[in-house]
Order: sequence, then structure tokens, then C-alpha cells
Amino acid sequence: VQLQASGGGLVQAGGSLRLACAASGRTFRNYAMGWFRQAPGKEREFVAAINWSGNRYYADSVNGRFTISRDNAKNTVYLQMNSLKPEDTAVYSCAARGMWYSKSAHEYDYWGQGTLVTVSS
Repeated sequence: VQLQASGGGLVQAGGSLRLACAASGRTFRNYAMGWFRQAPGKEREFVAAINWSGNRYYADSVNGRFTISRDNAKNTVYLQMNSLKPEDTAVYSCAARGMWYSKSAHEYDYWGQGTLVTVSS
């Protein structure tokens, strides 16, 4: 599976962005997809994930503000980010693993390149 993330940029606090992660190579619908982020000087952290069946999971820090979704016809997973805060500033990366989600980055098999999200105060 090859993953390509896009959609990052600069936004003011309170604004919104939508990230996209396009997949190619194998059967996208069979994979769980996750979003992770890494801020400068910090460890990578789990943001959100969606199982092959569509069940969704969120980090507490983004629950209620971010929404993960997938379009299997387009082989794409999205991360809609609303009410953005300066502390959401990070490089966001998408990842794939077999069927069931995980909050642990090391359990993902495939990674896309990151896309930078910068939230100004």
C-alpha cells in the first residue's frame, strides 16, 4: 500500500482544514487507517483511526473537533479538523494496517509522508 497525504497548511485558531490520504497498491477497503501527528520536540501521537468496517476512534484531545472518514470508492481517508487550536500544530501522517485499528504507531505497516498543519493564535 502506498499512501499520499495532502491538505495541510496555515490556518488561524478556530479555523478548519481537511486532510486527505490517498491509497494505492492493494485493497484499501480491507485496511484500518490511522492519522498520527508529531509536533516539534514531541513524540508522535495517535489522532484518529477508522476500521475497515467504519468504526472510528479518536484521541481525547481531538474528540468532538476532528472527524475521520473513508471513501472506499476513492481509496481515500479524510481527517476533517474543526475548531483548530495552536496546540494542533504538527506534521500529520496517515498510516495503514490490517483491518483493526491501533493507537500504537509501531503496529501500522504502511505510512505516507507527512503534511504540515500550522495553527496560528
